[in-house]
Amino acid sequence: MKILCFSDSNTYGYDPRSFFGSQYPAQHRWVDLLAGQLGWKAVNAGENGREVPTREGDLLRFDLMMTNQQPVDLLLIMLGSNDLLQDNGVADVVKRMESFLQRIELDKSKIVLIGPPPMQLGEWVPNQSLIDASKELNHGYKSLAERLGIPFADAGAWDIPMTFDGVHFTEDGHKAFAERLYDYLNKGE
Repeated sequence: MKILCFSDSNTYGYDPRSFFGSQYPAQHRWVDLLAGQLGWKAVNAGENGREVPTREGDLLRFDLMMTNQQPVDLLLIMLGSNDLLQDNGVADVVKRMESFLQRIELDKSKIVLIGPPPMQLGEWVPNQSLIDASKELNHGYKSLAERLGIPFADAGAWDIPMTFDGVHFTEDGHKAFAERLYDYLNKGE
């Protein structure tokens, strides 16, 4: 089976200790860890700074990627944190995600919307309002997934360790995320 992981820097494996967008080694990135656990091929389509695609160019890039990666057995989508960091409201982010999900030409049972782990206080998260918004986003995504009939994984309940910036997973966070997602995919938890 092939999983396509479409997300942001936490899927890319961004190491915030670097200045130039370096990645954690493969043995510390959740995509690679999950692929090893499942024995499936996993494509890491994480990109630093990615928001929910809304612009025509971003949507066309996504469509081209989907075409080039066929067959895709499972599409994992985890986006929204960067949208919040750019001062977009939760309702707007959920609305963007709804528009994006509705245009994906893949059976809805093959798409998993993942609610990102909530942010924590840190260098990029200076106030409680961003943390609250990141928690609220997961509630909005859960309702959206139910409305659209798309599986939903609430990583907000997974207690993922974050780095000093309050946004990015630590190496242990990547391991914990991979383990919890593995459990979800195998048991529907």
